[in-house]
Amino acid sequence: MTGPFGGPVIATAGSTDPAAPLVVLLHGRGSHEQEILSLAAHLPEGPAYAAVRAPIAEGGGFAWFANRGIGRPRAESLRATMDWFRGWLDEVAPPGRPVLLIGFSGGAAFAGGLLLDDPARYDGGAVLFGTLPFDAGVPTTAGRLTGVPVVVVQGEQDAVIPRELLDRTWQYLLGPSAAPTVARREPGGHQVTAATMATLGGWLAERLHFVTSRGRPAPGPSTWPTLPGGVLPERAGNRPEVSPGIPQEQLSDRAPLALQEEVFRRVTALSGVHTGPSAISVPGARAFRVDAGTPDTDAFIVPSYGEFAHVHPGHDGSLHLALPPALAADLVSRGWGVAHPLAGVRLTPGMTMLFGPRDDAELEVVVGVVATSHAWATGATP
Repeated sequence: MTGPFGGPVIATAGSTDPAAPLVVLLHGRGSHEQEILSLAAHLPEGPAYAAVRAPIAEGGGFAWFANRGIGRPRAESLRATMDWFRGWLDEVAPPGRPVLLIGFSGGAAFAGGLLLDDPARYDGGAVLFGTLPFDAGVPTTAGRLTGVPVVVVQGEQDAVIPRELLDRTWQYLLGPSAAPTVARREPGGHQVTAATMATLGGWLAERLHFVTSRGRPAPGPSTWPTLPGGVLPERAGNRPEVSPGIPQEQLSDRAPLALQEEVFRRVTALSGVHTGPSAISVPGARAFRVDAGTPDTDAFIVPSYGEFAHVHPGHDGSLHLALPPALAADLVSRGWGVAHPLAGVRLTPGMTMLFGPRDDAELEVVVGVVATSHAWATGATP
């Protein structure tokens, strides 16, 4: 390895198979690679684990980190260090080998920068007690992390990371990023806990199983066959508040009950649709099902039941539905919904929450979106 930073300093654990999924652990200031590598003992067996340090004289951390502190890297420093890292990664993990990033503290900002810089290169990431590197030259646009599952864990009493950056990270990941995000806030401070590891370990095991058994999905169609002109309009106003955990619920700006019932009536009228209790959602959620459809299981929330969408009870009014990944990203980026936390982890990669309609114009859009999900489930969408 050559370049302005010289060679990497790496500690490894787990599988020695060069084709095994690679989980890269990135530590923060004041810690070191052997310390964060100890987390591997509490994570799933099967992948290779590598704790990586950029060998920089100033503090031994990452170049961007030494310049301005946690979460506020200089763009030129971040760019140089990401390029250094990618040179190392491309040697040890050629395209096709799954790669996931886990960053703690300052390492979380670096992991986030890598994900935002080239999301297609990675199969997931964890931002533990840290922040995304906002204002450091990496894109933080809507839909940027489509199809890249993420875990974010924060401490309510964290005195190391500025609260404004923690909140901004939380809001972006759970909303416009379109990343399927498992989010957890703990009552303590700036430290990894047993609860953190339980959340991370369970998520990592399921994501690795999904990736190795199913691979990455094709993006699918990029236009909406059931909307005028094939285009989804922008949704007006701010995004509603959404619960960060499971069950995922819309908490504000809800649809009037009459409009919820009109959505149900019109979707039920689509060809071959049956209704009944959802096989996966909360009590009172009503499923939309088809008996015979496409063999593509990604077109369903519950393939064995034929459930391609469901509408939540009246106190919520939102829907969940399966969409081709490109359309799921479009829906989130235009403000009509958010990714489901377990999309691409336990559930179809395009599983998305669709906000309930607030007026008659939004009713037409919402029904049109669900009709696209129905078209995919029935094989009508190419």
